[in-house]
Amino acid sequence: MTPLSEHTIESLQSRLAAEGFRPSHAARVLRAYYAAGGDVDWAALRLPRALAERLAGGRPAGEAAPGHVRGATLAARQVAADGTTKLLLRLADGRTVETVMMPDDRGDRVAGCVSSQVGCAMGCDFCATTRTGFERNLTAGEIVEQLLALRREAHAVGRRVQTLVFMGMGEPLLNLDAVLAAVRRIAANELGGLGWRQVTVSTVGIVPGIDALAASGLNVHLAVSLHAPDDATRARLLPIGRRFGVDEIFAAADRYQAATGRPVTVQYCLLQGVNDAPAQARQLAQLLAGRRMHVNLLRYNPTGLSLRGVEYAPACAAATDEFLAELRGRGVVAHVRRPRGRDIDAACGQLRRRAEAAPVQS
Repeated sequence: MTPLSEHTIESLQSRLAAEGFRPSHAARVLRAYYAAGGDVDWAALRLPRALAERLAGGRPAGEAAPGHVRGATLAARQVAADGTTKLLLRLADGRTVETVMMPDDRGDRVAGCVSSQVGCAMGCDFCATTRTGFERNLTAGEIVEQLLALRREAHAVGRRVQTLVFMGMGEPLLNLDAVLAAVRRIAANELGGLGWRQVTVSTVGIVPGIDALAASGLNVHLAVSLHAPDDATRARLLPIGRRFGVDEIFAAADRYQAATGRPVTVQYCLLQGVNDAPAQARQLAQLLAGRRMHVNLLRYNPTGLSLRGVEYAPACAAATDEFLAELRGRGVVAHVRRPRGRDIDAACGQLRRRAEAAPVQS
């Protein structure tokens, strides 16, 4: 049977009807599936016995569903001292993607981070994901599988997934159809029930994608990975900067904000001696003058030599504090995001690279 994560209510209705079951069961089946993180006791739903056994993969009703009804299985798992949990999920074709659970300050919540592609084609010089190259887009169901895995992890520690960000492997706006389909399943009350305001889609600045996301009408949050206030520095760090300039990206962000009413977040990873100078903070503040946007300053998690042979380092505490003060002194709403999972492979792509480099056990 096709993994339930790949189904909408309508497609499952058609599948059930084709197999001789009542289509009206579809909505209840999928709601239970999302709520339980994919681990459902089908007998408890009081479904027809034949349907319950079909959903359980032919096992007697009441037993846990076997792995073949999932679109992804756990390949590796790391847990940091701060509770951050990095999962490496293996897809049906053997490829792997990362997803991350980050505990909230509130003891009953976590934030989740999901991937949209296997690998990435953006070539951002300080990112570990880009070193494996781009392999393929994820399906909507494979994105949903990450939410389900996060919900299982959160439930195991007495928490629940409160927010979800598309900031993992890949560029979400280059896989927009699948991302939009996944968001609809994840956020809508009929299925995942997470809520539209709880979802953030991040981009390195794909301007047509930003406009398409605005036109979708989903009204999720948008985050732009800027990382430099000028085109020259940005193009060295993010090759996409040669195609879409900073002014063009901010114009698209303005359009998105006007269409949705959602303030845009500007992501800025501080790299020592590269983009952490006070003058660059002042330049960023000038870009944001008159704009109701929020700057999220990120502490870099070192990943070794880059594609260009550069070994980037995080900005020191003094430079970070000065950069933040420059922004705030010019009226910019800015915060430094607390580093997560420093004692594990928490940076995007690190765990996947480690797993792929590990020797095969005979």
